[in-house]
Amino acid sequence: MLYPILTQSRLLSDLSGVWDFKLDNGKGFDEKWYEAPLKDADTMPVPASYNDLKEGVDFRDHYGWVFYQRNISVPAYVKSQRIVLRCAAVTHFAKIYLNGKLICEHKGGFLPFEVELNDVLEDGDNLLTIAVNNVIDYSTLPVGGKANMMSGLMGGVGQSDSGKPQNNPNFDFFNYCGITRPVKIYTTPKTYIHDITVTSDIDFGKAVPSATLHYEVDIEGADKDNTACKVEVFDAEGKKVAEADGISGEIKLDTVRLWQPLNAYLYRIKVTAGEDVYTLPYGVRSVRVDGIRFLINEKPFYFKGYGKHEDTFPNGRGINLPMNTKDIAIMKWQHANSFRTSHYPYSEEMMRQCDEEGIVVIDETTAVGVNLKFGGGANFGGERISTFDKEHGVQTQEHHKDVIRDLISRDKNHACVVMWSIANEPDSSDEGAYDYFKPLYDLARELDPQKRPCTLVSVQGTTADNDCSAKLSDVICLNRYYGWYFGGPDLEVSEEGLRKELTDWGKLGKPVMFTEYGADTVSGLHDTTSVMYTEEYQVEYYEMNNRVFDEFDYVVGEQAWNFADFATSQSLLRVQGNKKGLFTRDRKPKMVAHYFRNRWNNIPEFGYKK
Repeated sequence: MLYPILTQSRLLSDLSGVWDFKLDNGKGFDEKWYEAPLKDADTMPVPASYNDLKEGVDFRDHYGWVFYQRNISVPAYVKSQRIVLRCAAVTHFAKIYLNGKLICEHKGGFLPFEVELNDVLEDGDNLLTIAVNNVIDYSTLPVGGKANMMSGLMGGVGQSDSGKPQNNPNFDFFNYCGITRPVKIYTTPKTYIHDITVTSDIDFGKAVPSATLHYEVDIEGADKDNTACKVEVFDAEGKKVAEADGISGEIKLDTVRLWQPLNAYLYRIKVTAGEDVYTLPYGVRSVRVDGIRFLINEKPFYFKGYGKHEDTFPNGRGINLPMNTKDIAIMKWQHANSFRTSHYPYSEEMMRQCDEEGIVVIDETTAVGVNLKFGGGANFGGERISTFDKEHGVQTQEHHKDVIRDLISRDKNHACVVMWSIANEPDSSDEGAYDYFKPLYDLARELDPQKRPCTLVSVQGTTADNDCSAKLSDVICLNRYYGWYFGGPDLEVSEEGLRKELTDWGKLGKPVMFTEYGADTVSGLHDTTSVMYTEEYQVEYYEMNNRVFDEFDYVVGEQAWNFADFATSQSLLRVQGNKKGLFTRDRKPKMVAHYFRNRWNNIPEFGYKK
């Protein structure tokens, strides 16, 4: 799927602004709110999560439908063009109405979808209504359950018999909702460029590498078979360096500048198909796994960075371009080179900025909470439900496939994306895990034109012998909390446990990296004797873990949990959110941020592990 841009053949209109808004407590569809202007409507900015923008727990924790509404009109002179409404993300389920008519539905809260408007647009104003549902259950990704992740782990705390709908995420971040990314209208000619796919083969045999670009252009429309196609490649200075004709083919670059971590270089690939024109930024680089090494441009790469969240106040999960820019600046200040999009695909704007800035990304699906050993599987008064039980377990596999299709369709051309993460902390040692995940890995490998490595982020407690990712993953990604949830505060005992487990994973002969490890830390809490929750303990915790990582040549990266403090559901284990950040939620550094800045400054991007 192409990102919407303004070109000589395409118009683009951003519908960002203040919309009418109304919570629905069960009447909206019966009363057909989508057929007329909302009565007693509130106001709400788009894009943004709505939860923190009004006062009151009933608003913040509303569970169910909400309605957004505004008028749109399209100039008469574009009626001859193809007119498309595009939503970059609506969390988690959307119904779109135009003038009271349902024109589109979409399941999944973190990837774009679109619908053509030509057949339903009327002259003048058109009433656009987007109904949004944030319900999460055993059929959605992320997964919701009978209790939230944290309270469900505490023997029934949080279970309600009131009959009131409960927001029970089976994951440890707040279930922010709404129209969280831009809504846009764009136009194309009636015969148009639907998609572009580019891959590259690089010849590293010379002092200056050369490359062959392989491209495919998908043209749609009534006259697609008679439409000429031209592809031109421009360097970063705007100079044309190569061109070709046809909807598919090869383009030779006798000398090529590579996209490198923290040293990005992007070409611009201009495609002209009939009247339509689209320009795609593209970085030339290679990615592959070789034994215990993770290679970028044939050099052994070491991941330095974090798991993150799209989480700011008061935007919630709503796109925040200034904070994206600030976050990347902080990463570079700290000498980090990477992050994982935990636990959902991030905005297209962030991915494009990472391409520009040379930030390496592990791109993750929305599959978090696929583990009923957490609170979401609590069966109060009885046994826990098996995650992949055919009748009572999660019913997400087909939707999971849709998410993988949409994610790879959106992000396949991004140079910053070096690996796909199929899921975060699933029940990967469960009896049914292999049969659930094997088709998903197969699908990702089939769909990705660049054949990037695939992984699954493993929860603590699984082993090299019982975790299905041991067989399926190209890189073993571990979330481990020795010294916090396991062994804390005895760092000496925790160090022994970590070293023992890490030794065992080595028998697989695959690269291993740590995608989560961390300790909750209250900013400003200090003690002369290091104790849990102090900034001193957080530093000692990471010193211990990193000391162990450095002993093993097959450890290819460390991503701290988390980049910054973030919001969660209320529970006895969370005081205004998760405090594991190296930075506070407003991006002020804790002591450990300076520790990592010094450590990562002394770890090169390439060749740290031989």
